[in-house]
Amino acid sequence: MTNIKTAISIRQSLFDQVDKLARQPHVSRSELFGMAVEEYIRHYQNQQLLEKLNDAYTEETELNEQTYLRQMRKQHRKILGGEW
Repeated sequence: MTNIKTAISIRQSLFDQVDKLARQPHVSRSELFGMAVEEYIRHYQNQQLLEKLNDAYTEETELNEQTYLRQMRKQHRKILGGEW
């Protein structure tokens, strides 16, 4: 895997925190930034997937599906009988 150098500008206070944190698990600042970016990308991709799933499940159900769901609820009530 090829590494690419890049320069970023961050607040001094954030740099100090990164520098301190990088010394604790004995990783370089570059590795720490790389891990943070990977985590951010995973989080972003998960959010995108969740939005797509939510969109898919909030779409209007088709008429046959609504009929099927009504029948299922009716059958479910019949099976439970008044247990609630």
